[in-house]
Amino acid sequence: MMSVAYLIRRLLQAIIVVIGVSIIVFVMVHSLPGGPARAILGPQATPIQVKDFIVANGYNKPLIVQYFNYLGQLLHGNLGYSYTENAPVRTLIGQALPKTALLVFLAYGLGLIVGVPLGIWQAVHRDGALDHALTSVELTGYSMPLFWLGLLLIDGLAIGLHLFPPQGPQGPTISASFSDPVALVLPVVTLMITVFGSFARFARSAALDSLAQDYIRTARAKGLTRRQVLTRHVLRNSLLPLISLIGLILPLVIAGALVVEQVFNYPGMGLLFWNSAIARDYPVVMGVAMVVAVATVLGSLLADILYRFADPRVSY
Repeated sequence: MMSVAYLIRRLLQAIIVVIGVSIIVFVMVHSLPGGPARAILGPQATPIQVKDFIVANGYNKPLIVQYFNYLGQLLHGNLGYSYTENAPVRTLIGQALPKTALLVFLAYGLGLIVGVPLGIWQAVHRDGALDHALTSVELTGYSMPLFWLGLLLIDGLAIGLHLFPPQGPQGPTISASFSDPVALVLPVVTLMITVFGSFARFARSAALDSLAQDYIRTARAKGLTRRQVLTRHVLRNSLLPLISLIGLILPLVIAGALVVEQVFNYPGMGLLFWNSAIARDYPVVMGVAMVVAVATVLGSLLADILYRFADPRVSY
């Protein structure tokens, strides 16, 4: 059983990481040339406008006071106000977050469902021609930049063969995304290829370790069929190290989703972040960065908790 002390310790560590990210985001925005006021208002603003903006938003106060004010706003769910969209940042993120969550969930789920069984199959048929071919495909997909992979898929499947639209579903809600599932294929496949390659390679390695253990030989000596050995022993023992990979790969998937959304013009958090960065709408940039950081930390925390449940002998 997982102790309460372990859970509290992991929660405190997660909180410290989130606070650290908030400090980094705060310092980066205040390190912009001319300060956040000039960066937000742009070079066309007059000195009087910049001064009024600084006073109105508290940028004339000491940095430590500004940070704690910023942290207090975060704790109350206030992520700031978008000057280009003329709307609260929380509202903009609330509209974009479900669509990004859908993209991540589909790519993550498909990569796990396809990658793990395929990796175990490769371990059973290791060193064969098909194993080497699949390994090459997995390494290529894992190492290829997402923006380049997305452009290749657009050029080949959308422009060349006209099988799919070159951009993601453009509906304002998540239900609108479901209403155009064909447009979801290329963004999901682009992101899924990276996830699939990681899970397949890791599952293959874990399965090879399991197949070399004495209990596999014992199970075979007892007369268990090949399928029973794979399902009862190899698969079960290979899933344990995969739990840690779920937490480790989540930040890469979320970051990849931001890139994929920009490539396919998919109106999620990534496209919101990209457009806001170009427009110098730094309150939105800071808000998206904080939401992504919290999601990443929660994913890693969940993986640690699941790992401890799966194997109580694990300690940190």
